[in-house]
Amino acid sequence: MSEVSDAGEVDEALAQQVIGILELASLNADDTPQRIIALCQRALTPVGHVAAICVLPRFAGLARRTLDSLCARDIKVVAAVNFPGGSPSVSSADMEAHAAIVAGADEIDVVYPFHALLGGDKQVGADIVNACRVRCGNNGVLTVTLETGVLRDPQVIHGASCVAIEEGANFLKTSTGKQAVNPTAQASRILIAAIAESGAHVGLNVSGNVRTLNEARVHMDLVRARFGLRWLEQGRLRLGSTSLLDDLLVHLGVSA
Repeated sequence: MSEVSDAGEVDEALAQQVIGILELASLNADDTPQRIIALCQRALTPVGHVAAICVLPRFAGLARRTLDSLCARDIKVVAAVNFPGGSPSVSSADMEAHAAIVAGADEIDVVYPFHALLGGDKQVGADIVNACRVRCGNNGVLTVTLETGVLRDPQVIHGASCVAIEEGANFLKTSTGKQAVNPTAQASRILIAAIAESGAHVGLNVSGNVRTLNEARVHMDLVRARFGLRWLEQGRLRLGSTSLLDDLLVHLGVSA
């Protein structure tokens, strides 16, 4: 009985920790202001605030105003640009990022042009990341989403990771969550390796296939094994999953 009780306490402690590194998202073409407001309200859970919410650029201002009205300035608003297809247009990504920041976004999450990379164009990815880096300024946070489930080849994923880091990414993200092929633990390992090799202050955002506490644990264990416990905080690790919140709240004994 005590072993079962101990396991439950461990799960509860982990669930509480994951709440603080969670990034909720609503990134649908048919999103409405009401849906974004509801997402913001959900980010203030009964057991603490999540780290961030991720929305399309047109909702960045609404999300920031809503969170501020809820006295939740600590929750970051991330605007997903070049989403979800990863267009090779530098000017389009640049304009989206600029508009989102002006509207109130705290952070930018740009989708790396994965189709262009698979077609042999290695330069446009660097150009897009650089343009968004400039828009974010020295203190702004930039996440680069690599769509690892589509890139698939470890060398290609690693190469894109290195380019993103060189051009100023603050986080590497595994997926948009909009592709048929989801990222795997192996994808996280590749991104972690690229971060470790760079020696840069770059974090990991795991998104696209993390729906339960046990799935979250897998990626957290990978990060802890490579970087230690100090990495298990929102400045270094985020889990991008809205459905994960339901499972966490169950473990914490509160209703969603």
